[in-house]
Amino acid sequence: MQEGKRQKQVAGLLNEELNGIFQRLGLTMVNGGMVSIVSVKMTPDLLECRIYLSLFQVGDAKAALAKIEERAWEIKKELTTKVGKQLRRMPELRFYIDDTLDHVFKMEDVFKKINEEKKGEEGAG
Repeated sequence: MQEGKRQKQVAGLLNEELNGIFQRLGLTMVNGGMVSIVSVKMTPDLLECRIYLSLFQVGDAKAALAKIEERAWEIKKELTTKVGKQLRRMPELRFYIDDTLDHVFKMEDVFKKINEEKKGEEGAG
């Protein structure tokens, strides 16, 4: 489904504010790894905010996500202070792990193996 203009505006605003909040609350480093916000998506009714996180060199991704979810009330409180006057209702925050980078690395490995096999066949032939 196509994202509406208002959804994109609100998502952009929340993304900007959430990045600052994550830095202030020290949530950019969790379990020895880096956490960054990849994207923020809003539901059409603007009542749910889906925050996609990239976890880099985090040992246990589920534990890191749980740690962030434990502080969701604190994040929401800060967010309400920042943008509460611009929204009728503060959306519910939902956190998800964005594993796009993992897929990219897996695909690169597959392509490397294919290229190595081709080179091996050309050298043997």
